[in-house]
Amino acid sequence: MAAVTLKDVAERAGVSIKTVSNVVRDAPRVSEATRTRVMSAVRELGYRPNPSARRLRTGRSGLIALAVPDLATPYFAELAHHVRAEAAALGFTVLIEETLGDTKEELRLATGVGASLLDGVILSPLHVTPDELAPVTDQFPLVLLGERSYEGDRVVADHVLIDNVAAAREATAHLAGLGRTRIAAIGVDKAGSATSRQRLEGFQQALHAAGLTYDPGLAPQVKDFDRRGGLQAMRTLTALPPGQRPDAVFCFSDLLAVGARRALYEADVSIPGDVALAGVDGSEEALYGTPSLTSVVPDKAAIASLAVKCLVNRVRAEEPPPFEVHTAPHWLEVRESTGGERESLKP
Repeated sequence: MAAVTLKDVAERAGVSIKTVSNVVRDAPRVSEATRTRVMSAVRELGYRPNPSARRLRTGRSGLIALAVPDLATPYFAELAHHVRAEAAALGFTVLIEETLGDTKEELRLATGVGASLLDGVILSPLHVTPDELAPVTDQFPLVLLGERSYEGDRVVADHVLIDNVAAAREATAHLAGLGRTRIAAIGVDKAGSATSRQRLEGFQQALHAAGLTYDPGLAPQVKDFDRRGGLQAMRTLTALPPGQRPDAVFCFSDLLAVGARRALYEADVSIPGDVALAGVDGSEEALYGTPSLTSVVPDKAAIASLAVKCLVNRVRAEEPPPFEVHTAPHWLEVRESTGGERESLKP
């Protein structure tokens, strides 16, 4: 049985082939009535886009990938939602890859190896280094997310990030501004990741500005930025002698803060009365729970928009443009865990 073509769909819907193409690619500026009619014809005829044929015709497949370490992490799930929407608006389909922080997998995706139909990749790496990426980034469209750990002004790929040092500094300054003097940090990881190093730097800067001293005993190490890591680290802190326990805690992620909140509940410690608590990521999870968590909110919609547009520009360019670093906005949302007002969540 012959494959259904764009022409077949166009004839059934009574529109042009270009209109069908625009609808299938989810391009903007197509009326809802026309979109509904075309999609009805698509379903009736069982039309399926052919990426291989599109690549032969245009040199591109219209497929890009988003590769993240862990899809179970709310931050990456929310980011993927925004990336898909931004890509669809530009006529691209997104494939989601989970690397689990494996260096070989990160490098494979960064080079497009084994993914011949992909036009490019947005990668959030944990372990692959700039030196490992440098020889290949001129050969395949790539945009990096997350922390930048280049030396000097050296840029090896397009990069979208937030200012992690500033984000940590602002959250810690907020805790110090509440009059807290024994501020702990949860998120110093054993692997020494760029995220951990930069957020620790901002934490220490804020302590210094407030006239406070950094105490390594108030910065228990974690293996991962997850709930269990926060739970275990906070249990370590609550087990300290009474005079040595923290009166505030800055967690390097919301998931760490969620685990820490549970440990404080187990220890019958009042939040924020006894211990003020703040995190980073602006995840939905920070809102649901008692108390709601104060959090630094990266603008995930802006991160997605910058990353997708940057990648698409590189895919479509006849001559690859110079690599650029883009910084997305962030802000601090003060909630109940540091004395903010109780919020009424919308149903």
